[in-house]
Amino acid sequence: MQTMTIVALATMLATAPAFGQSSGSAGSDTAAPAAKPQAAAPVGTAHPAHATKPAAAASTPESRSAAALALSHEPTFDEGTAQRIRDAALSYSDIAVRGGWPAIPAEAKFVAGTPGPHDDLLRQRLLVSGDLAPDKASGPYDDVTEAVKRFQLRHALAATGTVTPRTLAALNVSVYKRIKQLEASLERLANMNFAFGQRYVIVNLPATFAEAVEDDKVVRRYRVIVGKTEKPSPTLTAEITSVNLNPTWTVPSSISKTEISAHMRKDPSYLSRMHMDVLDAHDAPIDPRSVDWSGAHTPNFTVRQQSGTWNALGAVKIDMPNPYSVYMHDTNQRNLFNDDYRFDSHGCSRVDNVRDLAAWLLKDLPHWSRASIDAAIASGQREDIHLPRKVPVAWIYLTGWMTKDQTVQFRNDIYDQDEQLLEATAEEAAFFNQAGNHPLTAHLAQ
Repeated sequence: MQTMTIVALATMLATAPAFGQSSGSAGSDTAAPAAKPQAAAPVGTAHPAHATKPAAAASTPESRSAAALALSHEPTFDEGTAQRIRDAALSYSDIAVRGGWPAIPAEAKFVAGTPGPHDDLLRQRLLVSGDLAPDKASGPYDDVTEAVKRFQLRHALAATGTVTPRTLAALNVSVYKRIKQLEASLERLANMNFAFGQRYVIVNLPATFAEAVEDDKVVRRYRVIVGKTEKPSPTLTAEITSVNLNPTWTVPSSISKTEISAHMRKDPSYLSRMHMDVLDAHDAPIDPRSVDWSGAHTPNFTVRQQSGTWNALGAVKIDMPNPYSVYMHDTNQRNLFNDDYRFDSHGCSRVDNVRDLAAWLLKDLPHWSRASIDAAIASGQREDIHLPRKVPVAWIYLTGWMTKDQTVQFRNDIYDQDEQLLEATAEEAAFFNQAGNHPLTAHLAQ
């Protein structure tokens, strides 16, 4: 419903002078393992702090999380996020009514040191979105390179300063599409009720990153793997209650019915090789040969994978009771964290460098240091550690937002949820407007 307010205000700006010129729930955890596991706002203001070249390619969990944290200590989600998104949407609406930004031809080529026919167009595009400062509008091409890097960082692209095909595609996303992303993100936050604490955890699903926030600053940031497009991770708010070391994995019945059954039909030794047990309703072992693996019926048994290096949850599980039965955990396929595309789970969130997150969560228990966590995992014994104080956690779906340093960020609408939300919002608004009694009138007037 904020959509209606922003559009109305944009219309009011239409007479301004020309601008100098951009879910379904997921109750399952992870796939059954294979036998061999394989701009800136205010608009028009550049931000030199975000031109810094990102750290070299990370190859370990620690270096990957350190590189992610080095990009910014500003949280994606805090108590001021909604207002900042509203401000960003109004700024982008101002751009829209003043003509938007120019499209760059698909055949355009940009080479440092070699003037091209589309260089001025690129400068204009970066100037409008605030990635190129006004005083650099006619400077050397190095200024353009740095502006491209700023743009790339804001859109989660490799900050090379080169206009790659992916960068060009992002540059040519219309300002109207960017406004819709901000509007949809704002709408989602209007329907959230999250109890921010002095310490909390945020997972922004489209960004595939988790943030550990303390005293309003991000102190840890981790790559995460979230739900596939056909099995999207849910948005939720919950509390982290415990950390499980060397967990077992109780396979969701949906995976048992499809993937596990399919494996067993092809290879009856699959369960034993994957260290999985079949249990009845009382957790008593069942002979797998007595089970119907046709997949035609809902399983009347439970499949549980023993803890160990083969376990799909890895060595750490973070409990956060919620209606979707999802959680955060390690994985035995850590090579997947090197990928830029990290939408590969059945709904849960796999966390890179998760032992570091566990140590941060357990900081009120000094005897559970990172070293003691590593030692406990090495012992092979299961350990359930309850937090003395629960830590709030939110899984959010923001494809557009603005951080406190006035940087506007955009991510792809990987689950195609923005348009669905805005259409539903418009239909609801039309219904209440016809009735003459919109329930959110006071909220929209803010």
